[in-house]
Formats: sequence, structure tokens, C-alpha cells
Amino acid sequence: MKLIRSWLPLAERVLVMGVLNVTPDSFSDGGQFAAVEQAVARALEIEAEGADILDIGGESTRPGAPFVSSEEEKRRVLPVLERLQGRLRIPISLDTTKPDVAQAAIACGAEIINDISGLRFAPALADIAAETGAGLVLMHSRGTPETMQTLPPVPDIWPEVFSALRSAIDVAADHGVLREKLIVDPGIGFGKTPEQNLALINRLDRLGAEFQLPVLLGTSRKSFVKRTLDRVLTAPNRNEQRERVAGTAASVLIGIQRGARIVRVHDVGEMVALVRLAEAIWQSDGTKEVN
Repeated sequence: MKLIRSWLPLAERVLVMGVLNVTPDSFSDGGQFAAVEQAVARALEIEAEGADILDIGGESTRPGAPFVSSEEEKRRVLPVLERLQGRLRIPISLDTTKPDVAQAAIACGAEIINDISGLRFAPALADIAAETGAGLVLMHSRGTPETMQTLPPVPDIWPEVFSALRSAIDVAADHGVLREKLIVDPGIGFGKTPEQNLALINRLDRLGAEFQLPVLLGTSRKSFVKRTLDRVLTAPNRNEQRERVAGTAASVLIGIQRGARIVRVHDVGEMVALVRLAEAIWQSDGTKEVN
């Protein structure tokens, strides 16, 4: 996939997108990288751990999170982007739903817009992608981060995911975004039940078959992992942090087996190792020695 300055080798290997939240309230690492120096150091570390893409977010999308203003979001992300210019080799994705934030971030070096709303909140994001040549991730979500976990579950999540993503793709096309710039994401955890999240991962191949577009999967440390493990584990001595990493690894492995081309993760080094070893196993026919 051609971006503004970079190239995503989606046909060559599964890509690992490392998460950097520069927020005070994200569910997993809120506040840990809110200071500019800490965020820049973590961004460089994410690249050094083998990530193919850096995904920066300046607004928490955890369940119950309120919206923040464009000014506050820019205050959080732009200094980090400015400090990374000329220092980071991998492309940067900005996790935002706001056109003015995306425009400013692209001017500071971002090359992908990662929109959790699938253009529901601001179709003008598609105009920016079309005008700049940025990649555009279209994710399915229900409601808003503030309301999504209070919505009654739908009986069958697949028709809603298909319909919403089809609509988002049409909106992007109407605004001039080239199809080869699009990536789709089922939105694990965004208004779905734990069982629906498991089913979406298990049949992720349906998404690729339906849209013939690269699929991004974001399962990292999400609550469905803990809730599922709470149901299936009986060991008396449990370590929740290790379980979340291991559970994330299981979901990533199944996801790439089902066709995910990008996996969005917090534990970058561990997941890079998992993805690369899995690829080595799948590609091996026993005729070549591993050095």
C-alpha cells in the first residue's frame, strides 16, 4: 500500500502496529506516556522492538471515555510528532476522529488516519485522506466510546459489521479516497459482547472475503480477554497481567491465521516475535536449515 512517503508491504508479511497512547486515561497505559519526552522515547522503542507502524492516539477510546476537544488532542499529539520528524523510519498512524487533528498530524509526518468511527463522526476525514494520499483505516463501532458498553447487544453482529463497513467504504469512495488506500477493522470490543468478539476473530476471514481489503485486528489487552479467561481458567494462582499478554497472543495468532494483515498491539516485542515465528513455521517445508 502506497502512503504519502512510505510503503506498507502488506502482501509480503503481517505488519505489527505498535500502540502509543499520549493520554491520561487510556484503559491500558493511560498517563504512562503523556509527557512528550516519555512518548518520544517509547515511540523509538516501539520501532526498535520491530514494529512496522506506530499508532499514536491523543484521545482515549476506552469504554466510558468522554470526547476531548480538538485543541486538547492536538496539544497532546503534535509535540510528539514534531519531535519524531527525521528520527522515526516507520510510518505513523494517527488514531483520531477529528479532521482538523488529522490534517495537523499529517503536516507533522503522519501517513495513516485510523478512524474508530468508520467515518460516522466526521466524513470529512475522507477528504483529508483523498487530498493527502494518506491511508485510511475504517473501523466498525457501535455508539461512541462513552456509550458503547451501555448499548443493548445486537443478536447477530455480522450483518451490522458488514453494513457499517460497506457504508464507510462507500462514503470514502464518494469523497475521492482510492480503494487501495483503505483498511478495514471489525472493532473488537467496541459495543460487542465477549462472545461476539471471539466469533469475529474466529471468522475474520469473512471480512477479507466480503471486502477484498486488508484487515486490521486490534485485540491487545482488551477486556474480552480477561472476561473469557475468567470463565475458562480455574488455577488458584493467576497473574492478570501475564494472562492478558498471553490471551492477546492467542487472539493475534488466530487472527492472522484467519487473514489479518495488520495487528495492533501494546506488547510490541512479544507480538513481533509471535508473528515472525508463526510466519516462519507456515512457510517452512523442511528443506531449508534455519541459521
